[in-house]
Amino acid sequence: MKFSYAKIINVIFFNAWLHAVVPPSPINHANWEETRMALSLKNLKTTAAAALLSLAPAAVFAEDWKFAIEEIPGSIMDAYAQEFKKRIETATGGDVTVTIYPMGTLGTPTETVEQAADGIIQLTNVSIGNLGTIVPESQVFLLPYLLPSGAEAVSKVLSGSETIYGPLNEDFQKRGLEIMTMYSEGPQVWTTNREIRTPEDFENFKMRVMVSPILLETYKNMGASPTPLPFGEVFGALQLGAVDGQVNPIPTIEEMKFYEVTSHLIWAGEQELVTTVVAGSDWFATLSPDRQQLVRDTMAGMTSYIDGVVADFNQQRLDVIKDAKPDIGLVVLTEEERDAFRARSGDTAAAYVETAGARGQELLDALQAELAGN
Repeated sequence: MKFSYAKIINVIFFNAWLHAVVPPSPINHANWEETRMALSLKNLKTTAAAALLSLAPAAVFAEDWKFAIEEIPGSIMDAYAQEFKKRIETATGGDVTVTIYPMGTLGTPTETVEQAADGIIQLTNVSIGNLGTIVPESQVFLLPYLLPSGAEAVSKVLSGSETIYGPLNEDFQKRGLEIMTMYSEGPQVWTTNREIRTPEDFENFKMRVMVSPILLETYKNMGASPTPLPFGEVFGALQLGAVDGQVNPIPTIEEMKFYEVTSHLIWAGEQELVTTVVAGSDWFATLSPDRQQLVRDTMAGMTSYIDGVVADFNQQRLDVIKDAKPDIGLVVLTEEERDAFRARSGDTAAAYVETAGARGQELLDALQAELAGN
């Protein structure tokens, strides 16, 4: 294992801090902020030293795997982490415990990825968009109409692609990370203030997007006027007409009530919300071959489980929307209608290659060739 003494000390202090002041469950963020600000460095060092002395002997006999997720308790990611915890703890007879840290507990999603790479935590589940600054090659999954249509076909690619678990994983490994699995939380859906069926319908249409060169290029090429906005401002912007639409999965649309200030939900089939579970490469390398295989087999065996959770979650949230707003327009574009948008999306790949370089082009070519052969 390639830990420096500085990294070991950082891990010790961080782990002691987690046990001392970070509860692995929902917290009152207002009170938590006061607690965090009140904690002195002297107390932290004392706690870390005490934790090291008291817990070091036990650490020889037991393992605690810290698993961070970017979503709240009760979410799709939480369901995945809880099921993984149950299966691992059962399979190891309690020799391994899995502690789950939900959204915000350990920082931003990007920070949890950095913590996994540094060996501070073991696993984290984040959406692909939050990996852009660390593994730019991963942003290939933001490209429109890259993945096949249909949940089953998407799942097959994300759980078993030779390109993902071969060349792309090599790019993750260079950043101290290991791809454990990928899965989709469902299709991205447009919420709009009018029906959109053709690229021409997007004329003078302001579509809210995240600040991403790929997404900006995507909606510009499809005929809209992409408008970057912070997530917290989207509802107000839709309500005031500052933007005409936005794109998110159904669970997010329901949770944030975006349907209340738009008239249509549109399934255009251009993109899935792809997430990945990554582990720290150094930590994973220290596991015995049997334990490495246990992790991989457990996650491989959870593919059908999480697919079912995603389907149920999306349908339940859609039912809530339909009950709350019976007159909302539900539009599923036909393959012919999607082809028109697909034809306008070819140039978007240039934005990805500009971000990921020649290596990005290699991965895109390999993934497209693999998908064409399936």
